Amino acid sequence: MKNKLTGLGIAIVTPFKNDLSIDHEALSNIVNFNIENGTNYIVISGTTGESVTITKEEKKEIIAAIVKTNNNRVPLVLGIGGYNTADIIEELQTTDFTHISAILSVSPAYSKPTQEGIYQHFKAISLASPKPIILYNVPGRTASNMLPETVIRLARDFENIVAIKEAAGNLSQYFQLIKDKPEDFLIISGDDDLALPVALAGGAGVISVIGQAFPKEFSKMIRLGLEGNSKEAYKLHYQFMEVISLIFSENNPAGIKAVLEQLDLCDDTVRLPLVVATNSLKTKIGSFTNNFQNS
Repeated sequence: MKNKLTGLGIAIVTPFKNDLSIDHEALSNIVNFNIENGTNYIVISGTTGESVTITKEEKKEIIAAIVKTNNNRVPLVLGIGGYNTADIIEELQTTDFTHISAILSVSPAYSKPTQEGIYQHFKAISLASPKPIILYNVPGRTASNMLPETVIRLARDFENIVAIKEAAGNLSQYFQLIKDKPEDFLIISGDDDLALPVALAGGAGVISVIGQAFPKEFSKMIRLGLEGNSKEAYKLHYQFMEVISLIFSENNPAGIKAVLEQLDLCDDTVRLPLVVATNSLKTKIGSFTNNFQNS
């Protein structure tokens, strides 16, 4: 499992047509584009995939489409999380995991459980899951921070909890996790702007948003970081700083969809309550994309 979740993972978008139906052709194109350009694994139905506005039936269709296009070329990770522990357990018991390597499960949002509540939530998920689990800490969205001591406790107590996607945006918290983690437990960056320093510090790579638009260059940066080649890796890091800031300046995934539209990979349509990127942001993204492709 360690090798399957090392390097560049992408939090894939869900492309929509103008009528808000899923654009399966665009989805397949994005999958092929990424696999052919160095992406190591694909995460399905995360925040970037607009999972909260996707129906259960649509989720099954998305999984089937990605499985078919992938054709066993790279590992697939499935997002199964939320704030109702019982619902998550039911989904774990009724999902076909034949082509899924692991699940990504976000810490509960909105209810703001204590650290013990977070621990018990993931304990229940661990006991129900037929697949390895990647924890997901993103306090900017959940309104609660899963502290390093809780993560390490879970990692030590449950063999099928194998990694964390850490996205607190706090390098000190990353370093604490890397210092204290069990040897085989993986620390995966969920912050595109911190992905390189985390890789250099002993992390396992990144589950990226921007990476799906520029997989060749972003996967090279992560690979160089994992090899400890900071000089060459930072040359790429500095090239990405502007666009990473841009894609998160209004909302995710409107920003990354604007980039993907510039690359003719999908339309920029999102479902409410999200709205498409403003014309001002699209202009800045278009300028970056053109300059990047011509550099």
